[in-house]
Amino acid sequence: MEVPPSIRSESATLALFSKNSTPPANRQAERRAAQEQVFLREVDDALREDSTLALFKRYGGPAGMAIVLVLAGVGGWLAWTNHVATLTGQRGEQMAIALDQVEAGRYDAARTSLAQIAATGGAGFRAASQLVTGGIALDQHKSADAAKAFGAVAADGSAPQVYRDLATVREVAAQFDTMQPQQVVDRLKPLAVPGNPWFGSAGEMLGVAYMKMGKNDQAASLFAAIAKDKSVPDSLRGRIRQLAVHLGVDMGEDPAAQAAGQ
Repeated sequence: MEVPPSIRSESATLALFSKNSTPPANRQAERRAAQEQVFLREVDDALREDSTLALFKRYGGPAGMAIVLVLAGVGGWLAWTNHVATLTGQRGEQMAIALDQVEAGRYDAARTSLAQIAATGGAGFRAASQLVTGGIALDQHKSADAAKAFGAVAADGSAPQVYRDLATVREVAAQFDTMQPQQVVDRLKPLAVPGNPWFGSAGEMLGVAYMKMGKNDQAASLFAAIAKDKSVPDSLRGRIRQLAVHLGVDMGEDPAAQAAGQ
């Protein structure tokens, strides 16, 4: 799901909410955007720190469910079927049934249930069901099927943008080894910029694509920017830092080594 970002701190988010000079409609839009940014940062942190359980306890609803389950794979479904069952409405019940089927290893039945949700639900549930379908395919090592499911969400203009961007990152990741480097650049360059929730995740793949194209200077510059971005999770920053150093970037002393020496 990341998957990442140069994002406002929660204190900055609170400051944003307090701007009384901003029209109410704009404040509401800014609030949603800021909360979405914080959420995506925590999704990526949780994924990389293997703490998706804590994230689920904080966020409910199909958005949190679909994004984190897809990012984390299809493990751990059982812990959340009861939570999903509390979602309001028939679609929530259908999603809970689909997740029960996945947990039981009944993937064919789950795909049928998810397809029904996608066909009859609103844009959010449709995108969520397709993301989960893609996650199932990845778990079964069916990269082409996963890419197709993620691609459908990425191309759905009615789906929430957060779902579409996540789907783009996941689609590229699912078929990265078979894509031409320029294709990776075309898909991920718009997301691999400071301030975007997927800066780190998209930037890592974009940088590798640059390296495949012989554009090591561009890769090095991008890796250095990600490694220095303190809003990117430490585990990803550490990996990117090594790539930057490999390309000749002087990153100074490793912060992790400094901390270990204290």
